[in-house]
Amino acid sequence: MLPQGSLPGFDLAIPTDRLFLAVFPDPAYAARFEIFAAKHLAARRMDGKPVEAARIHLTLFHLGDFTELPPGLATRAAEALSHLEAEPFTIRFDQIGSFNNRSSHGDFVLTASDGNEPLHALRQQLATHLNAAALNSYTKGSFTPHMTLAYNKPAAPFQSIEPIVWPAHEVVLIHSLLGKTRHIRIAEKPLH
Repeated sequence: MLPQGSLPGFDLAIPTDRLFLAVFPDPAYAARFEIFAAKHLAARRMDGKPVEAARIHLTLFHLGDFTELPPGLATRAAEALSHLEAEPFTIRFDQIGSFNNRSSHGDFVLTASDGNEPLHALRQQLATHLNAAALNSYTKGSFTPHMTLAYNKPAAPFQSIEPIVWPAHEVVLIHSLLGKTRHIRIAEKPLH
């Protein structure tokens, strides 16, 4: 008997494409985050490398994982992004640890105990524009601002750190090629 999902034509599809909206630190800050992450991984004796500087980001909205991008989704998301109107602001992190403390492994992240009101306001405005573009199914759920420093690491409880503050200058729509560590910029909106 064949296992479920192995019948011809019924194979489980493995996602290859991800679409998301995010804030990326500028290259100088991103390089500092990569060094910071490597230092903290070494201090906790966690093997492996941190997320490389060019891929470090803070996700605002995850628009889905797909076997191929649905027609029109990127265009509608880019249109929603084009309506965003916001000033540059700073993002503040003051905690480091893992979200998945219930399992033995999780993503090692920076996050904040509170604050980041301009970031929350920006995300709310972007949600309004996504909803207007009929993308409201992607705007539901909670939001905990965080930046992933390393994936699939031994769980680490959150610890307070000296606050890290960095400037946000643009929001970017990214097409990520899953498993290939490649981000393709589809659209960006500078904050003025």
